[in-house]
Amino acid sequence: MTTQSGKPANCDLLVIGSGISGLSAAVSAAAAGARVLVLERSVREEFGGNTRWTESYFRMKSDTEVSDDFEERLISNAGYNLDPNIIREVSGEYATWPSFVKAHGMPDPELISTLSEQAGPTVQWLKGFGVRFDTLPTYFVTAAAPRLMPIGGGLAMIEALLAHAQKIGVEFRYETTATKMERGLDQVFGVTVTGPDGRQEVLRATNVMIASGGFEGNPEMLTQYLGNSARFVRPVARGGYYNRGEGIRMALDAGAAPAGDFGSYHAEPLDPRSGATEALVMNFTYGVLINKRGKRFLDEAPGPVDVHYDHISRDIGEQPDGIAYVVFDQSINDVPNWKKSIRTDQPVIQADTLQQLAEACGLPAAPFLRTIQDYNAACPPGGAFKPLEADGLATQGLDINKSNWSRPIERGPFCAYPIIPGICFTYGGVKTNKQAQVIDQDGRPIAGLYAAGEAAGLYYQVYTGATSVMRGAVFGKIAGEHAAAALRARAR
Repeated sequence: MTTQSGKPANCDLLVIGSGISGLSAAVSAAAAGARVLVLERSVREEFGGNTRWTESYFRMKSDTEVSDDFEERLISNAGYNLDPNIIREVSGEYATWPSFVKAHGMPDPELISTLSEQAGPTVQWLKGFGVRFDTLPTYFVTAAAPRLMPIGGGLAMIEALLAHAQKIGVEFRYETTATKMERGLDQVFGVTVTGPDGRQEVLRATNVMIASGGFEGNPEMLTQYLGNSARFVRPVARGGYYNRGEGIRMALDAGAAPAGDFGSYHAEPLDPRSGATEALVMNFTYGVLINKRGKRFLDEAPGPVDVHYDHISRDIGEQPDGIAYVVFDQSINDVPNWKKSIRTDQPVIQADTLQQLAEACGLPAAPFLRTIQDYNAACPPGGAFKPLEADGLATQGLDINKSNWSRPIERGPFCAYPIIPGICFTYGGVKTNKQAQVIDQDGRPIAGLYAAGEAAGLYYQVYTGATSVMRGAVFGKIAGEHAAAALRARAR
């Protein structure tokens, strides 16, 4: 196909980003005969975005079935104060939805059911490239849902897909960033890119796949959408620094409808002293969280940690200087394998007395000691401590009670870790349908434009764990297949 200027398109599908979404799209499209070009802003040795650095858990009970609570969890986190009229409309056939409903930012049932139905087939597809999956142990001491994991994590998946992509003729350009996108009257996209030498050129593509991640690596966009708390957070893994939001902005400028919660993000509790990937501290359910004023500020244990660490981490970011300390004592050793929940490479802060611990953490001793004293007095005198299930051992009489695993902090030496919220990925992106097509503000697919992964908005409120990499693989594969099928139909 040629543009209105007579210049031929450089490729059938231009993929922006080489994480799980982009590589899944590239491989599925190229396998169907499309000419595919992938752009990656990083050097070759660090391709893969966030996928490269994550375990890439899939919320699945086997390699063919998602967890029993899969759709329920995603639907329950579909937004805030949703209009009952919107909910009523989406219960009908998609073709009958009004345009404003099709463009609404909530994750609609069509999208969720497709993700649920295609997760198993996508895992089987990935296995065809040599990726192996197993229900391996996680860093959660307690977990509310099963998790399947590619052996070798996200790196194993993207390396397998990259090898196959190169084998079937996909072209890659590294250290190349897409910065602007326009669509000509002939429906061919012109994408302005900056190469490793700093020079710009315009690439022409019949289809464009935005798989460039969120904006967790862009302080300006973080401050714009998250507010002042953005100053206290940082990406959990190195790949997040490459995700600067240009793909989302390009799509919005092209008329895409926004989706997902732009004012929030998926957070993990991170040790700020560490430079290691995912230097997590996940044992706060068995202790208390104290801010820089020496005060507790939330319920540390409303339920299993894998359900609640996301919003608890974000709440830490709203505290003075965006930091808190998890304080615990030697009773933590009653929790089997509790150390697997600590992934930081930095040592625990330890002291023989609570007064010394406060000083070691740089916290005001008087309110700190009063907080611990009040907490200890509010812990239940009886009841069975059950470390691996929600045991209902709740404090009584505090302004903020702790719902489970409440035991006095009195057995020294006393310990603490500092925690800040690390950003795994941002929630805000563009609206897509079940074919991964980008939807415009009037509910129509933008012909030839696709998005998947972090660039496609999906999440609100609380992240539904172990679904992010899965959705990238599922809708990346769908996007590539759909783009290739559209090319074949056009040729006919």
